[in-house]
Amino acid sequence: MLTIVPFETKYTQIFKDLNIEWITEYFKIEEKDRELLENSQASIIDKGGFIFIGLWNNEPVGCFALIRKNKKRYELGKMAVSKSYHGLQIGQKLLLYAIDFAKNKNWNTLELYSSTKLDAALHIYKKYGFTETPLEDNLDYLRSDIKMELKLKQYNNEYQ
Repeated sequence: MLTIVPFETKYTQIFKDLNIEWITEYFKIEEKDRELLENSQASIIDKGGFIFIGLWNNEPVGCFALIRKNKKRYELGKMAVSKSYHGLQIGQKLLLYAIDFAKNKNWNTLELYSSTKLDAALHIYKKYGFTETPLEDNLDYLRSDIKMELKLKQYNNEYQ
């Protein structure tokens, strides 16, 4: 059974470990990863963002962050699920929680950056209404070759 809880300092290391496990499976740790993971409280939460932890039978197995871009736009990032728990749809449940959280906050847009190497993740994002949008120049991550957005006002109408 999955329970999703807000970040507490006791989850600092697991947030970092889950992300490093995921990133290093497919990519390399980059400078922006270090910035967000070394001091997640200061780099995400203290700047108006949020971190959530997915607990499977009270064991932390997944996570994601909502990184503040402006008052009504947040980036969904640092989503990871422990490899031992793949196949249980934990990632989808975390994504739905993030969408519901954003809708309840009356945000306009959730955005995310990903890689076209990650077919399964991109399929899930599209399934829940994210659409591809142009990438900016000078991105924080070399691995990012696709940007997607979910317009929450549209989502509220189409998926209710």
